Amino acid sequence: MKWIRLKRSKVKVFGKPAKVLMKGMTAPEEHTHFLHSLLTNNVKALKPGTFNYNLWLRQNGQPVADFFVYRIGDYYLLDTEKPASEVIEEFEKLKLSLKVYFEDLTRNTEHIFVFGEGSSEFVKDAFGVVLEDYEVKEVEGVLVAKNPLRLREEGYDLMGDLSGLADRLSRDMEIDEVEFEDLRIERCVPRIGKELREGFSPLEAGVLSYAIDMNKGCYVGQEAIARVYFRGRTPRILVRLELEGDVKEGSKLYEGNKAVGLVTSVSSDGKKALGYTLRNIYEKGRELTADGGKAYLGGSCEGEA
Repeated sequence: MKWIRLKRSKVKVFGKPAKVLMKGMTAPEEHTHFLHSLLTNNVKALKPGTFNYNLWLRQNGQPVADFFVYRIGDYYLLDTEKPASEVIEEFEKLKLSLKVYFEDLTRNTEHIFVFGEGSSEFVKDAFGVVLEDYEVKEVEGVLVAKNPLRLREEGYDLMGDLSGLADRLSRDMEIDEVEFEDLRIERCVPRIGKELREGFSPLEAGVLSYAIDMNKGCYVGQEAIARVYFRGRTPRILVRLELEGDVKEGSKLYEGNKAVGLVTSVSSDGKKALGYTLRNIYEKGRELTADGGKAYLGGSCEGEA
């Protein structure tokens, strides 16, 4: 088992309890409606004790931020890389007359992610719980969530006051942000500002299966996503790359003199990367050139979750 302290923002989203319209019927909670209408996944379908992954898009379908959205009782906890102050400032503008409220919980919420072989046994021993994927439980003030998306393997988010875990976690198993980023690249996990960026549709990053609900109805950027989706296969795909030389993030990929792709993330040793390439030239093992060296196309990230 390995673990890392994650430095991510936490924003609480809450509102007034739902009104009872008649026996067995309630009006939609305004904070649920707000998030559901803004984000790409089905927030209304989240039951207390579950979570999903969402993108926040501009009208043109370009990504602004991403969120893990945890449904905790009658409120939501958002986990994101974007500074909480910026999220709250923008959400305040967008809520209009809705009675939706936001609170920055970042300072008071520690976040440790444990993953790999032995992580489930650790969680069971430390918190006495066995969880299904995308399930979250509160145990003595700590939120414990089974999250298979952060690194494409079994892993658990632990959020809250984690001072009591100090004696249970081996320092030898702790990794830093550089090692975590290398694992992200190796596992083909798109990241905001890297693969999820201006100029590329999120559908090209291969996140459709777990980040976008095509049947949920309207949300910001929905029309742009639908246009790409209904055209069929995207013109570009996200792939793993094996590098030679001194290829940097942001380098263009070439076949001959023709630009056919872009390097979006490079590992700390400079040998592995993620990048986009034109679908019609994709062939595993294909050699391309880049500023400073060469890039060999590896496995496609399409459809991974």
